[in-house]
Amino acid sequence: MSTWQDAGETVPREDAPRPGSRLFRAIEAALWVLVVALLVLRVTPPLRAALGWGAAGSEAPAVAFDLLGGGRLPLAQLQGRVVLVNFWATWCLPCRAEMPGLQRVYDERRAAGFTVVGISMDEGSREPVTKFLKDHGITYPVAMATAEAVAGFGGVNDYPTSFLIDRRGRLRYVIHGMMPSAPLRGTVDSLLAEAR
Repeated sequence: MSTWQDAGETVPREDAPRPGSRLFRAIEAALWVLVVALLVLRVTPPLRAALGWGAAGSEAPAVAFDLLGGGRLPLAQLQGRVVLVNFWATWCLPCRAEMPGLQRVYDERRAAGFTVVGISMDEGSREPVTKFLKDHGITYPVAMATAEAVAGFGGVNDYPTSFLIDRRGRLRYVIHGMMPSAPLRGTVDSLLAEAR
């Protein structure tokens, strides 16, 4: 039996669910289903990518990136390679933790046809981004985000968010959150092994 207070007096309330009651168990079960559903939604994309389970995919957006080192890189120019487009920011701790692993896989698989394109969501000057990349040994291509690039990928609101594109230019995986290097390596190998 629970109680509620009205105008300073405590009155027993019979209609509140009690532990052990059917209603309480139903509410508890519904909450557990919600928790499991949220976990599945959060874990499924990296797990699917790690296991190499992907849909046929839609065409990657026709966008171009303004690289920090100068020049413009149209995404279509990378067709024939497996491409990871990674939206990140210098102030994002999970992004910073993920980047050394991305760099390792880039170094190991670049000659086989894999590339990473980092898209910095930092606003303002390019200087802090350039300094961060130099200080952390990040050598894969990095561009500053543009409205065109963000819109092309359907809007990106959480970081890191990565998009894996196969050799035919099809968007195969979207990973919200960190992608550890071991599952990334396995997924990249599986995409590299696919026919062009």
